[in-house]
Amino acid sequence: MQASIMISDQTKTNGFILSSASLGFSTFACLISSIVFLIIAYHLYYNHVKREDKITVVLCGHIYLTILIYSLILLSMNIRSILGYLTVVLLSMLTMNFVNQAFYRLIRIVYFQNRWFQSLKLYIILPFLEIIILTPILLCVLIPLNAVIYLQNNSFCYVTFTNIPGILWAAFVAYVCPFCCLLFIYLHITRFIHQQGNKQTLVIKQRQARDLLIIRRILIIVSLLLILGIPGMTLIFMFIITGEEHPLLYRITFLPISVSQMGLSVALIFSIPQLKNIVLNLRTTRAVMPVNRTVQGTVQMKTITGTQ
Repeated sequence: MQASIMISDQTKTNGFILSSASLGFSTFACLISSIVFLIIAYHLYYNHVKREDKITVVLCGHIYLTILIYSLILLSMNIRSILGYLTVVLLSMLTMNFVNQAFYRLIRIVYFQNRWFQSLKLYIILPFLEIIILTPILLCVLIPLNAVIYLQNNSFCYVTFTNIPGILWAAFVAYVCPFCCLLFIYLHITRFIHQQGNKQTLVIKQRQARDLLIIRRILIIVSLLLILGIPGMTLIFMFIITGEEHPLLYRITFLPISVSQMGLSVALIFSIPQLKNIVLNLRTTRAVMPVNRTVQGTVQMKTITGTQ
């Protein structure tokens, strides 16, 4: 049932406030994600990242690039109708990027002898393959159900929350499946480490413990993303029970999403050690380079003087 509700002046004011807050949070998320993504690209281009950390850093770059694109689309959602479908696909990609991080940890710990799944090229092209797979999976259901429509009271296109089959399918693909994959990977790695006992060397055990900690943090982050969707889900359940759509349903739903994008941009820096090192040590790298050059110049001058 598609409710057509005339919005009062007070509701319009509240909607403007919520939209302004979402705009601020999304802008902050775009700013942080773009800065971090550029830092990652800088370190990868100039080969400042250790060889064993390159795949982790590339996967982090995928996450921040997805956050950047998704936040930009949230900002411009009232411009093009096609963005309504694209936001659902990118939201699915965001959670799948976390699954990629966990999958890489699974390979490093459990299937470390399989070198092909630890290839840098694989993880560079993996998001593009997932987009090719996820897009038809989502659209083959959303398009027949006419789930993405132009919302007259909100002036943009998105999955209508009053289309229950459509929103359930989008939530299943974007949240439920990736979360189940993350949970399965985490449990599998935990079980494997407990079965190993004291068979591994201290260095390997420390690396496994660090990878397990990162997966645990990723699982917590995705869980928080699910929790932030509770306000919107509450209003959807209220619509199912009462048959009346709240006039600010979409504004209220997008506000936690904007908050999550902003928090995610900052939390990831402190959750993944390799990312934290290259982001927070950027100043140190720049400060050390001139010193090294000065020392090299001094050594060269001494060598010339000694030769003379």
